[in-house]
Amino acid sequence: MDLGSALRRSAERFPDRRAVGGPSPLTYAEWDARTDLLAAGLAAAGARPRERVMLALDGGEPLASLHLAANKLGAISVPLSVRFSTADVAYCLDDCEPTLVVADDTTGAKLAEAMRTTKSQPRVTTERELAANRAQRSQPIPPPADADISVMLYTSGTTGRPKGVPRSHRAEYAAAVAHLIQTRQPMGAVSLGVMPMFHTMGLRTLLASMIGSGTWVPQVSFDAAQSAELIKSDGVDTLYLVPTAYWALARGGRLSDLASIRRIAYAGAPMSPALASELVDALHPEAMVNHFGSTEIYTFSIFADTARKPGCAGRAGVFDRLRLVRAEEGAPPDAIVSAGEQGQVIVGMDSPEAFGGYWRRPDADAKAIHNGWYYTGDLGYLDDEGDLWVSGRVDDMINSGGENIYPEDIERAMAAAPGIDQVVIAGTPNERWGSAVTAFFVPQGGACDEKTIARIEEWVRTQSGLPSMKRPKRYVAVRSIPMSAVGKILRRQLTTEGPEVLADSAAGNADEGGA
Repeated sequence: MDLGSALRRSAERFPDRRAVGGPSPLTYAEWDARTDLLAAGLAAAGARPRERVMLALDGGEPLASLHLAANKLGAISVPLSVRFSTADVAYCLDDCEPTLVVADDTTGAKLAEAMRTTKSQPRVTTERELAANRAQRSQPIPPPADADISVMLYTSGTTGRPKGVPRSHRAEYAAAVAHLIQTRQPMGAVSLGVMPMFHTMGLRTLLASMIGSGTWVPQVSFDAAQSAELIKSDGVDTLYLVPTAYWALARGGRLSDLASIRRIAYAGAPMSPALASELVDALHPEAMVNHFGSTEIYTFSIFADTARKPGCAGRAGVFDRLRLVRAEEGAPPDAIVSAGEQGQVIVGMDSPEAFGGYWRRPDADAKAIHNGWYYTGDLGYLDDEGDLWVSGRVDDMINSGGENIYPEDIERAMAAAPGIDQVVIAGTPNERWGSAVTAFFVPQGGACDEKTIARIEEWVRTQSGLPSMKRPKRYVAVRSIPMSAVGKILRRQLTTEGPEVLADSAAGNADEGGA
């Protein structure tokens, strides 16, 4: 099933239903016609089937419509992160060699600067120019094949150059259907479309809404007050956000205004038990779903009872297979660990949601894909009910005093500590321990002193349940936790780029082992 045809089916099914909400609504018939017009404009500007069209736009309905128009044309949509540096933009231009780039006022200057250094010199246009070009093709455009590439998403590149992840129409369609099933989203649901469309979560919200003939309410970028107003005015009943967005909505005191919400889903990071309880108490959702996955394979696992077990990642998705194998380089897919033992999460490449390999990166393929399995780089274990708990990333594992320590185990335990709004665990250099378990935290109220840190240390020692080796050896209060454009924690930046520090535990305390 190709995505352009999917929009047309919803338009035939419900031509007068509201497809796009917000201040500039569109019915399905209007959205289908608008994307047809943009597809003709793309073709007139030189875009062709199976060639790349880079979309360097800020977000909202214009970007969504261009993405669907490119899919109708059979071209490969390449939505680019607006957070990328000029160097990253230049790299992506030379890497994907687009035929055409569509930009807007927010990205034009950066794009022009990047193109001064690139071999790739595609034509640059705007959505307004494309919409104004009413040239029609003399021959109808044949629909793309299921195996044709629909979209190429670039990873954020926090640990190196961005990697292109090409995804077929089949994979994108299957992922959207899985999302509908796994989040219990009915036909006609009203979804807030605020997650960036250069990220899998943003595309999934858009495509699931379209395939389910629902209403997609666009928001260019997340702002808690504006989101609350859109939810209230448009009757949004379905949210799919990162935990930091839910945290901002809760701290803004607007949860009581969100009575229309029926379904909550989240991904990208763990949700603290305190926040999960706050959302349940305020909204009483019919479903509260933790989604664990990636750009490469949309779903690894799903857990639909977050209120009962906050943070649990659950079982493999409806189209997926999942195993935990030894967390060592070269471990084969049959090196399965015992229940309760830490292992690396691997997922079957036979899932219809899976990509087929990275764009022009055989080195990355060789590292991540082995014998039909995708090695995610995530660590986890199965509890006594057989459900998955994610412990962190293989690369984030802390070796302190010869012991392997997993940050998310500690973060879960510390989430309820008094005086803490957010906490992230990372390893910092230490003469005695090699790497010291360090708690970077945002204090409640934005202020912190030695007494606050002492109270947190005492709570960790007496009430957290953490064994001595897992207790932080250092506590650092910071103004904020660094986040990516989609709300993922940038753990390494805490130790490499120097956050704004409000308070730091005494250097001598770092050698006491947290006991």
